[in-house]
Amino acid sequence: MARSNNDADMLMEDELAAAFFTDTDPTPVAEPGPKAALSVEEPSEPGVNDGWGDTDDFPGQLAVDVYETADKLVVKARTAGISKSDLNVTISDNILTISGILSGGEDENTTAWHIQECYWGEFSRTIALPVQVKEDEDSVRADLKDGVLTITFEKEKLDRPTRIAIQ
Repeated sequence: MARSNNDADMLMEDELAAAFFTDTDPTPVAEPGPKAALSVEEPSEPGVNDGWGDTDDFPGQLAVDVYETADKLVVKARTAGISKSDLNVTISDNILTISGILSGGEDENTTAWHIQECYWGEFSRTIALPVQVKEDEDSVRADLKDGVLTITFEKEKLDRPTRIAIQ
C-alpha cells in the first residue's frame, strides 16, 4: 500500500513525539492554576560554578563555509570583532588552521552576569581541505572584510591517471 503525504507527516509527528515524550518519564508536570508555583533561581555569586562548565580549557570553535569553483577552493569564516593582528592562519599538508583571540567581552567592573551568550577568548578551527590545493604564498589569498575572513586557494591540478598495460 502506498503512503500518502499525510501518512508520512503522521509518522514524522509520531517519531518526534516518541523522541521527546516517554511513558517512563518520572517527572510530573504541574497543572496550570493558582496552586502551581513559579521557581525563580537567585543569580549566582561571581566566581561560583553555575553548571555551565569551565570554558577555559576548551577553545571556542569557529564556524566556516567551504566551497569550490572550477579552479579555486574558498573558505569563509565569520570573524566579526576580530582584528587582523589577532588572527593566525596556517596551512600544512592540506590542513588549514584558523586561530585567534576574540577580546572585548570582559569588564573588570562586572559583579554578576545575567546573560552571557557571546564567546570571548581563544578560538581555533582545523580543517582537512576536501581537495588538494597549492600551499605557496603566491597561490593563497586571505582577506578580512566586514567581519568575514575569506581564504582563497588555487586548486592543485592533478595529472590524469596513466593507464598501465597488464603483461
